[in-house]
Amino acid sequence: MSQDSTAVPEATRKLSGRRRREIVAVLLFSGGPIFESSIPLSVFGIDRQDAGVPRYRLLVCAGEDGPLRTTGGLELTAPYGLEAMSRAGTVVVPAWRSITSPPPPEALEALRRAHEEGARIVGLCTGAFVLAAAGLLDGRPATTHWMYAPTLAKRYPSVHVDPRELFVDDGDVLTSAGTAAGIDLCLHIVRTDHGTEAAGALARRLVVPPRRSGGQERYLDRSLPEEIGADPLAEVVAWALEHLHEQFDVETLAARAYMSRRTFDRRFRSLTGSAPLQWLITQRVLQAQRLLETSDYSVDEVAGRCGFRSPVALRGHFRRQLGSSPAAYRAAYRARRPSSGEVQSAQVHVSQIAAQAAEAVPQQARRTAAASMPSGPAATSSAAHEPGKPNSDVYTHGRPALPGQRERPVG
Repeated sequence: MSQDSTAVPEATRKLSGRRRREIVAVLLFSGGPIFESSIPLSVFGIDRQDAGVPRYRLLVCAGEDGPLRTTGGLELTAPYGLEAMSRAGTVVVPAWRSITSPPPPEALEALRRAHEEGARIVGLCTGAFVLAAAGLLDGRPATTHWMYAPTLAKRYPSVHVDPRELFVDDGDVLTSAGTAAGIDLCLHIVRTDHGTEAAGALARRLVVPPRRSGGQERYLDRSLPEEIGADPLAEVVAWALEHLHEQFDVETLAARAYMSRRTFDRRFRSLTGSAPLQWLITQRVLQAQRLLETSDYSVDEVAGRCGFRSPVALRGHFRRQLGSSPAAYRAAYRARRPSSGEVQSAQVHVSQIAAQAAEAVPQQARRTAAASMPSGPAATSSAAHEPGKPNSDVYTHGRPALPGQRERPVG
């Protein structure tokens, strides 16, 4: 079930007697990125009852022998081991160090046992690979960062990978996309457990929106998994990307690959994690997005240059994927990024202000400071500064100097 669904499926297993709903175990591994690892620690590990957020009890568990090394060479020591997971009603795997290496068997077994005993299992970003390796995603919908979704789909073909979603809630197993989507999913868990007001209060404390609309489509790019490079479909995909301005359909691509439509769909999904029609529409929308940002073509012209059969088709797909109309997107983009002429005008304006400020150095301040200086040669030398430039004896980094104080070199 995606984040856009209002109903949340019930967990399929009853929580065993020794586990508690309010206990959250976070499973850390060496090599995991510190940002993703810190998300559940911050959400579930800080007491915010004063803000109306019910308290969770956090258990930070090491998924392997420590110390655990993370981003920047930092070393972490988890206070608990895998045995502590036996008390948790929720187990979070915030990230996995490498999508190409298998997780420790002991950790996988602990996850399977927790799931069998009714615990809610959560995978943030590449943590989905750990859940998949444990067999907990078999036959289920799931998501991960769009960059890794094709690899997840290829390595675990029984997982229904949807790279469009920010997070997927399938009841007792939940997964999220990349970094910020981990916050979205943790807020969703709080909302599920304690209601909208508690989640809203927590979002305000974290200074993030309580619920983001849309999915990962707006962040996708044209890159494809490395594995496709040696596949016969690589040539077909490359041709499609080079001919997005033409009107062709999936049958055309299947014919170029010398495959039936059914075989092509299956092979394409196994490589990219997406159905070919959805992939093609996404690429056309991304191309439209670029043209809206970089050209002055009308929306009708953009539709034609991206292979859409009509501007209506472009508007419909664009709104579904990016949450706004093409015209509104262009206006918002240009409001955020002024044209080069506007930038140059702003720079000139700033330069004029700076020049005026330099000319407006208070004469009285200079006279007052000069009066405090000794007369004679030293005073003559001090007065012989460059016209229009503050004297170093009078100003210290733009501020009037105290009597006898000289400007201190910077650097």
